[in-house]
Amino acid sequence: MIENKRLTFAIISHPDAGKTTMTEKLLLFGGAIHAAGAVKSGKSARKTVSDFMEMEKNRGISISTSVMGFDYRDRKVNILDTPGHADFSEDTYRTLTAVDSTLMVIDSVKGVEERTRKLCEICRMRKTPIITFVNKFDREGKEAVELLDEIEAELNVTVCPMSWPVGQGKAFKGVYSLYEKRLILFSAHGVQDEQDVIEISDLNNPELNDRIGDYEANKLREELELITQVYPDFDQELYNHGELTPVFFGSAINNFGIRELLDCFVDIAPGPGEFETEGRMVKPDEKSFSGFIFKIHANLDPRHRDRLAFMRIVSGEFEKNHTYTHVRTGKGYKTSNPTAFMAQSRNIVDSAIPGDIIGLHDTGTFKIGDTLTEGEMIQYKGIPSFAPQIFRTVVNKDPLKDKQFNKGLEQLAEEGVVQIFTKVVTKQKLIGVVGSLQLDVIQHRLLHEYKATCIFEPVDFQTACWINAPDKAVIDKFVGENQNKIALDVRGQLIYLAPSRWMLDRTVEDYKGLKYYFTSDMK
Repeated sequence: MIENKRLTFAIISHPDAGKTTMTEKLLLFGGAIHAAGAVKSGKSARKTVSDFMEMEKNRGISISTSVMGFDYRDRKVNILDTPGHADFSEDTYRTLTAVDSTLMVIDSVKGVEERTRKLCEICRMRKTPIITFVNKFDREGKEAVELLDEIEAELNVTVCPMSWPVGQGKAFKGVYSLYEKRLILFSAHGVQDEQDVIEISDLNNPELNDRIGDYEANKLREELELITQVYPDFDQELYNHGELTPVFFGSAINNFGIRELLDCFVDIAPGPGEFETEGRMVKPDEKSFSGFIFKIHANLDPRHRDRLAFMRIVSGEFEKNHTYTHVRTGKGYKTSNPTAFMAQSRNIVDSAIPGDIIGLHDTGTFKIGDTLTEGEMIQYKGIPSFAPQIFRTVVNKDPLKDKQFNKGLEQLAEEGVVQIFTKVVTKQKLIGVVGSLQLDVIQHRLLHEYKATCIFEPVDFQTACWINAPDKAVIDKFVGENQNKIALDVRGQLIYLAPSRWMLDRTVEDYKGLKYYFTSDMK
């Protein structure tokens, strides 16, 4: 059965909640690596496996989605570590289209934060199951009940505690696993050993008092009695529909609470699900192969100047050396070396099944949103591009590097790092980004990967939207009367550029029948 073989999920959180550290520790407990590196800025810290770009290492943040896989208890686990920073939300949202579930990390000190709220909203919209890990419980922070109430109120999801903390901060002694009926004792900066795990199925067992003291034992009994009355039992159906989230407590940096989370996750997380195309839903157990490209990354290995397209397998079986249909172009595509990931490490695979994420070596064939099939002309939906908030003209500082400059910009646009617009009248090229940190990434990558230098110059536009209309005359009239503010994106779709949101709303209201969008499906 397909559903038991693959567990493909993304880790989401607000920046600094411990997302990338959590990724590392899951790899550690899954046996994929032997030492985990916490995410700290500066050059002295051991670099994490998942943050491989130079800027990520220097700033201690995730900028691009990285893909990692390992085998655990008869399941192939695929983790997608996503950027938490709002400036890179497009990469995160596109990644969420390629997973079957998510792991949400919440900082116990800060509680639910803005990015967590937004990402959870996207998951709820797509009915993606969410499992929650409340991190940093070895620090003084909000109490467990307060955090559960906050998660329910802020994220509009029912909570179901699967473990319960014993103490907090300096007094943190461990957690009681409601899922496994076991007490797991905490030792700071240690590795969680089997001797620290005690089977206590009966809470009246005096060994509980011996292990954690009378005060904590009695408090734990009272709290567990209360929460079992207040919060519902785990319901697989509600979890599968994203309406209920199981909650675990622990400390990722101290390796604590990760094993319990992982064991539960592989038990309950759904396998590959069905995906929507423009014509129908595609089920994972269909015999015919299909998959879609949700991410492209050039120069993953700077020594080889390579470019990889990340593909999610939706149905059937992908086989090496087989020719498939590239739906957008209608042409055949054959790959001899599809790769599976362990962050920067890659292995060539002979085949891949639904739920797998594989890398296809790309020479410019693919764009984000492309579909590969065994012949059926279907197009997967829901891979978004967002209207930029920041616009600039980009100027090449060295005319002798014009070729490298143009190639770099084109490839970064194909990756989704930047959007390029061409004004219909002047043919002037503008770049658009969602957040200002993306501008730093563009400059950095142009310099280090393409040896091109650039500067940005401001323009009078502050917002934009894609425009369309069933009646071509409406579009022609709108374009004709707003020529200086109309541009084309890389897919040839019309976009209207405005100096302010107020001006945009006022202008489009004057044209009955005109439709405008702030997201665009990447086709």
